[in-house]
Amino acid sequence: MTAATTKKMAKAGSTTRRSDFPVIVIGASAGGLAALGTLVAQLPADFPAAILIVYHMAATSSNDAVLRMLADKGNLPCKQAIQHGVIKSGCIYLAQPDHHLMISESKTLVTKGARENRARPAIDPLFRSAAVEFGNRVIGVVLTGYLDDGTSGMEVIRRCGGTCVVQDPADAAYPDMPQNVLNHVKVDHCVPLAEMGSLLTRLADRERGARISVPDDIAVEAKIAQRVLSDLESVEFLGAQLPFNCPGCGGVLWQMKVGNHVRFRCHTGHAYTAATLLAEQTAKMEETLWVALRMFEEHKNLLVKMGADGTASPSYAERVEQSNIHIRRIKAMLHSNTAATDPLL
Repeated sequence: MTAATTKKMAKAGSTTRRSDFPVIVIGASAGGLAALGTLVAQLPADFPAAILIVYHMAATSSNDAVLRMLADKGNLPCKQAIQHGVIKSGCIYLAQPDHHLMISESKTLVTKGARENRARPAIDPLFRSAAVEFGNRVIGVVLTGYLDDGTSGMEVIRRCGGTCVVQDPADAAYPDMPQNVLNHVKVDHCVPLAEMGSLLTRLADRERGARISVPDDIAVEAKIAQRVLSDLESVEFLGAQLPFNCPGCGGVLWQMKVGNHVRFRCHTGHAYTAATLLAEQTAKMEETLWVALRMFEEHKNLLVKMGADGTASPSYAERVEQSNIHIRRIKAMLHSNTAATDPLL
């Protein structure tokens, strides 16, 4: 596939007919359950927009409790997003555990694509696809959470003419996610949770101007996330190849940069911000150290057994001591590795 063909496919994705009501996409992580309950309780029963939510949760968890909570606290019908479900105004759609939620042709897409920012569902794929599909009719909302999932998605919404809203970090249980958006994106509104419901109602009711064209790089990334594109040339269109490996699959990484926000992507679909890439590399390093520790301890134990059985060479005691030196060094590294597992949920 040539770069020119990639551009044509990207532009073709922006010509699909779209619904005329606004779409609100919300991302939440740590502390998000309480925040979502507080937010939906503020929305009226005649709310004039569709709402799609990505809430980070464990892959083996169930949405049932979250859906019941949203339905009990709010006035809008809540359902789990399904593949090719029609998006309707006045309804809330929640991403399935361990599945990305995206939008295409005014319908929900539910996929098991590669993780983005170590998460599935991830916030950025939803925000990106919504921006490509609905343009200036999208309102992006980032609530409480760790790290920076949602930051690049908010930048995409801004570049496509949408509206960016973040929870005031001082009001968030975990301020990292909204603060990272504020650090990298020119947002339209930063408000405490208590004011967000009325703000979203006003934003959903307002008139909007003409759509702007979707930038090629955004459309290409949206197609990669939907598994339409997954080849080297498509990723090369987005950025420069780096001498780093993807922690998710071991493939080569490409660097993408918009303003001062740097991100990384491999051709199979994994994507990282700088913060999540560093966290994932750190976790992989710890995993490698634990494997090395096990192997050195097993090697030492075998030498000791052979020495007790009289089957080891005269130098076995020296080799046992060398193994003990390596074991002590690895344990020291593991004890000092306090940043090995940055929390995501």
